[in-house]
Amino acid sequence: MQARDRDLETWFNRIRSGQLRLPRFQRFEAWDYESVASIVDSILSGLPIGSTLILEIGDKEPFITRSIVGAPAPSERCTEHLLDGQQRLTALWRSLHDLYADVTFFVQLDEPQPSEEGQVPSRIVRVRRWLGKDGRRLPLWADNAAEVYARRLAPVSFLQPSDISAQRQEWCDNVAKGDLGVSRTIESGLRDLQERIKRFNLPMLILEAGTKPATALDVFVKMNTSAVPLDPFDIIVAQFEARSGKSLHKLVTDLNEKCPALRSYVSAEQISLQTAALRANKLPGHASFFQLELGSLDDDWTEITEGVKWAVQVLEEEGVLDEKRLPTITVMPVLAALHKYIPKKLDEHGNARAVIRSYIWRSFATSRYENSSSTRSLQDFRALRDHFEIGAAKEAVPVFIELDYPLPTVDELIDAGWPKRKETLARAILAVSLKAGASDIADGNSVSRERLSKREYHHLFPDALLRDDGQLAEKERSRAINCILITMSTNRNISAKEPIQYLSERIARSNLGESVIRDRLRSHVVPFEELHVGGYAKLASSEERQRKVKADYEAFLRARAHMIRAALDNLAAGRNWPNEAIATSTHG
Repeated sequence: MQARDRDLETWFNRIRSGQLRLPRFQRFEAWDYESVASIVDSILSGLPIGSTLILEIGDKEPFITRSIVGAPAPSERCTEHLLDGQQRLTALWRSLHDLYADVTFFVQLDEPQPSEEGQVPSRIVRVRRWLGKDGRRLPLWADNAAEVYARRLAPVSFLQPSDISAQRQEWCDNVAKGDLGVSRTIESGLRDLQERIKRFNLPMLILEAGTKPATALDVFVKMNTSAVPLDPFDIIVAQFEARSGKSLHKLVTDLNEKCPALRSYVSAEQISLQTAALRANKLPGHASFFQLELGSLDDDWTEITEGVKWAVQVLEEEGVLDEKRLPTITVMPVLAALHKYIPKKLDEHGNARAVIRSYIWRSFATSRYENSSSTRSLQDFRALRDHFEIGAAKEAVPVFIELDYPLPTVDELIDAGWPKRKETLARAILAVSLKAGASDIADGNSVSRERLSKREYHHLFPDALLRDDGQLAEKERSRAINCILITMSTNRNISAKEPIQYLSERIARSNLGESVIRDRLRSHVVPFEELHVGGYAKLASSEERQRKVKADYEAFLRARAHMIRAALDNLAAGRNWPNEAIATSTHG
């Protein structure tokens, strides 16, 4: 391995000609815009930005390659593969050519002054861009030379290490408004900054032509696990390509296309490796990913894809439509890995589906996956696999052992926190209401993935009422039992109204009257009678209001908690509640 210097002008020339290309296994862009701005600023400040790793190419390219994003079509033969440094060079190429659709980078014409603490602000300014209704790119000033100059800025694209002098001079003449001296001063300052970028040294380590692909990959993996770590998936991509000659990136892209709803829950990269690990009888964690037999991953990819699609379908059937409402992500790879073993025939499939429902809801409602979730998911997968494949006892599945993992009591349900936070039981309570249909209490529309984006977390007993009249702390007010999802407009209309007031308004405005409002509340597993309370404003003293609010609120919480527990009893037993249910007292 050799080490050599190379300035950015040379790097850009080789990118432009296609002499420098990326192996297909390289991950895609991962940097945010702050990082992009920071690297340009570092170069202008003369600070080092690390080194790169190059594989020289002989007569034949050892890897399938692609161009850096935004580079023109190759005009010359590829002579180098960029094994490390693509994030930096991509950021520089795109920012200095203004190739980001949603951001434009500018350079301050005046040298930033240090703060009182001695810190020097970045000289690079990033401006977010978006399309207006008329199709123009906003804000308009960012494309108006005079307005950009009025802010003492200039486009970073004028600093690119190529012949940009004519465009830059025209811009300077334009903003100087005929004043030749001003124009030359601006142009001179920008040319000096361009020279800093042109002559900036980005050194490289070189693997000579003839290096075996396996050796190049080994160096690539080691460099990216000891310096700036790659995601495990990115490393496996490289190893997979070497083993199979296929692109794991492409397989994952195909998975996303075949199952577009997957993005609502988890990345395709994560669940595919977790599923593969479980199928290989390994823990679904990073350490196991590097132990996967990549030949088997290639052979099993079709079944992994079908398993992931089925996992998404099952969650949709259970009313869990996205990651924000999913009590625990742990169930997804278990479901995907089990797909292969699920009976496909009629009643056998129906029985298996009931077992799966029981597994899902016990995972949601118990403490099974609160700790050591990776180990426990493997244990549950193995036991469920054996149940479906060889008829092992369902009771041997750890999550089904009631003594170890009991369903929550009514008091535990009442005590669960706000479901917007990542609390498993709180989200499980909300999931029960989504399973029941979760119709908006005003417009009557049931919940769907598309409508979720317009739903808000609503306090059934309004937060302001509980705080001001009930004198309750935030933890007592914001409980999962006091929460449902309704539309933003319905939430705004209810605001801080007493429950009896906003329910009476809904009843008065509904052509079908009280019965339909009862049905809509029932679709959230909410008791009508215990919520249809109020009259607090008529009470003379604050002490009376406080006692009344607290008493009604506590009665409501307990009544709804009993209803949620009855629903969980059915779901954890495998029944397709609310369509299949045993009669259970709501106040048992």
